[in-house]
Amino acid sequence: MNIYCAGPIKGDTSYQVYYRDIITFISSLGHIGFTELNENFKQKKKLNDKQIFARDINWIKKSKVMIAEVSGPSLGVGFEISFALYKVKIPVLALYNNKAAKISAMIKGGNSKLLLVKEYSNDASLKKIISSFLKKYEK
Repeated sequence: MNIYCAGPIKGDTSYQVYYRDIITFISSLGHIGFTELNENFKQKKKLNDKQIFARDINWIKKSKVMIAEVSGPSLGVGFEISFALYKVKIPVLALYNNKAAKISAMIKGGNSKLLLVKEYSNDASLKKIISSFLKKYEK
């Protein structure tokens, strides 16, 4: 299954280790994780902002679901979640670490039936939440 993986690249990267764990885990399950942090999608040349935008929008459109790490603020991730929910209309799992100080009210308070917001405490709980989410959409 194609899965768009969203997480801070230029924003607050304090929890990027978990973002990388998400990518590794879904790949280990045999899924394709669209993200520039996935070694399979590394660009040989540096992309400009317009090219990055086009690439990421294309990846979202090709995905069945999105998994987003939202523990650290990121304008890009917020945009991607909104685009996935309201334009492409795919399910989004937004994950945040229980030690994260402030999670966006626009995410935690979101009322889309396609949005699932979950707190995790460690790598094991992260994997459990992701596995449960993916089981709904793997058919």
